[in-house]
Amino acid sequence: MATVLAFTNQKGGVGKTTSAVNVALSLAVTEVRTLLIDLDPQSNATTGLSDLFEKTNGSIYDILLKGDGFKDAITKTSFSHLDLVASTNDLVGAEIELVSIMAREYQLQKAIKKIRKDYDIIIIDCPPSLGLLTLNALTASDALVIPIQCEYYALEGLGQLLNTVRLVQRHLNKNLEIAGILMTMYDSRLNLSKQVVEEVDGFFKDKLFKTYIHRNVRLSEAPSFGKPALLYDANSTGARNYMSLTEEILQRVS
Repeated sequence: MATVLAFTNQKGGVGKTTSAVNVALSLAVTEVRTLLIDLDPQSNATTGLSDLFEKTNGSIYDILLKGDGFKDAITKTSFSHLDLVASTNDLVGAEIELVSIMAREYQLQKAIKKIRKDYDIIIIDCPPSLGLLTLNALTASDALVIPIQCEYYALEGLGQLLNTVRLVQRHLNKNLEIAGILMTMYDSRLNLSKQVVEEVDGFFKDKLFKTYIHRNVRLSEAPSFGKPALLYDANSTGARNYMSLTEEILQRVS
């Protein structure tokens, strides 16, 4: 039975999609049966894996709004242990369309139940907002990975996210946990990075992952080639960081 793991932060540009894509591939190369669900209307996770498939079979929109099953929407990649459910521009209007649906927060959870036995880990890349799409992800998930960038406004808006998580735990998904807080865009040369890590560590303590994702040019370049960092440059700092993070995640959620 799969563990469902959502990568979420309503603040954009924190490395959420980069983390979801690279952890998904890192899991797959270690032969963990992995499904990546792109729940972001910007479709960046889909683009980030585009070199690994010829065309998509369906989309997460078809599952949430048309009632299609996952079996019809899953796209196989060139890695036998990695599947994808793509996002498309149709998802832009999903927040409004979901409003009129009964039990709208549970649409993703209901759909995932039917395929949980087929995977070891299901990763959801959430949109940078706290709307109905993200609520669907939180309701369907067992645990959250929250990426935070090592910058001045790192903790801005985090209180709102944590409040939403508490509300979901109280009303929609009492088993939801925070798997860990992930520091991204870390630069060991900057005092600011160290200060932000200290602040986050003081706030979250044992929830902070020991692995930090360092600023890395190869990591930034990889999405433009439609592949994760591990395939673009396996020796890069970014690729090594994500392999290390993946080991930590497996220890916490397995």
